[in-house]
Amino acid sequence: MSDSHASASGHVAEENKFQIYVRIAMLLAVITGIEIAVIGLPFTKWLLVGTLVILSAVKFLYVIFYFMHLRWDKAFCTILFFIGLVIAGATMWALLKLFGVPESIPLTVSLNALAGATGLA
Repeated sequence: MSDSHASASGHVAEENKFQIYVRIAMLLAVITGIEIAVIGLPFTKWLLVGTLVILSAVKFLYVIFYFMHLRWDKAFCTILFFIGLVIAGATMWALLKLFGVPESIPLTVSLNALAGATGLA
């Protein structure tokens, strides 16, 4: 008797998880629709970018905590994930800063721009 009760409660829990996943998928679709609608609105650039970053962060957190199952994992796995995320963000920031300086422009591009500016091309 306990086996049938355990399988029934397991089925209910599985169905409940399925409903959670469907609701989150719907929420993610709505947030994506809001992001697409916000792009066309006449906001200032900083407000537009800030809104899109916040909405993307919300979607990111839902995906990693529910679809990547971090919500049910140990806290250590979540900490490792966020350490990797911070390292990846710092690397991306450093590369953007590194290649954003004028000295990082390739020499051939600089020579072609110089030749075009002086009328030698």
